Amino acid sequence: MQEKRLLKGNEAFAIAAINAGCRFYFGYPITPQNEVPEYMSRELKKVGGSFIQAESELASVNMAYGAASAGGRVLISSSSPGIALMQEGFSDLAVIQAPVVAINVMRSGPGIGGIQPGQADYFQVTRGGGNGDYHIIVYAPKSIQEACEMIYNAFDVADEYRNPVMICADGMLGQMMEPVCVPEPREAMKEEDIPAAKPWALTGHKNQRERNAINSVFLQQEVLEDFNMNVLAPKYEKAKKELPEAEIIDVEGAEVVFVSYGSTSRMAREAMEILKEEGIKVGLIRPKTLWPFPDFAFEQIGESTKHVIAVELSMGQMMQDVKLALNGRIPVSLINKVGGVLLDPEEIAERTKKIMEVR
Repeated sequence: MQEKRLLKGNEAFAIAAINAGCRFYFGYPITPQNEVPEYMSRELKKVGGSFIQAESELASVNMAYGAASAGGRVLISSSSPGIALMQEGFSDLAVIQAPVVAINVMRSGPGIGGIQPGQADYFQVTRGGGNGDYHIIVYAPKSIQEACEMIYNAFDVADEYRNPVMICADGMLGQMMEPVCVPEPREAMKEEDIPAAKPWALTGHKNQRERNAINSVFLQQEVLEDFNMNVLAPKYEKAKKELPEAEIIDVEGAEVVFVSYGSTSRMAREAMEILKEEGIKVGLIRPKTLWPFPDFAFEQIGESTKHVIAVELSMGQMMQDVKLALNGRIPVSLINKVGGVLLDPEEIAERTKKIMEVR
């Protein structure tokens, strides 16, 4: 790690990507993530990389398709409505098994919505809006520091799984400033090293190997079924076993357990302290991966817990995964705000006490 620097979130995200060996960026301006492409446009060429501002989000995700197919380390970034426009592209990236990293600096919706922070993209990123049975690996940082670490590691995860990986931040993390130790730069893969490291890539065979082909069209139904069943499905099952992460705080013996992710979890953490001062035992489960969802964390919730509360900036999208993880053991309530309005720790504490009174 380098020395701590006071950085704006979006710029820190871009630095982490470059230091991870990213050399290709494709994007289109949209608030509140514009500092990512702005930084990339200035700095990527200094390390021999390529920056292209596409004419649209559709174009940028398909440019990423091309660069990733040739073995490059590729970053795309956008915000909620822009990510929505990329959904067909993400499905295509999943089926050709292209390792692309995407940053979604979420804003409020639906539709064009507003430019303030939100978490209403949960279904969009964990269920996917593109065609077919596919998954994107999704990380949710709570701080700029953690976002940098997740972005840095995301390129390795994308390469290992040959799958798109998304970092779900939000407008708060993108626009705020915090002291950050960005990960140390590592050497980017040279063009001549790609064929050995990524033998599937379209690098030109030069009569030295069999011809590679990357294709997302399967006209024979038996071939497509075999691909889904025997190529993609085992990979996703492997991801479910190896990738789920969560921060678990004071769950044992807790009367109430909050479940919250991203920057909103910081408000929930403060609300915990307020309630503890009043003698209420409160725990917190913070999913670091939204897909695969960390079901294992909910196994630690014992009989003392009477209330599980999802705390999120949506109409309760993550709450559905919380209910599935609990399998009906404990009722789940929701404390939320939407439209770009942020939750306050004191409000979370007061609403928690009201929930406890009802049940």
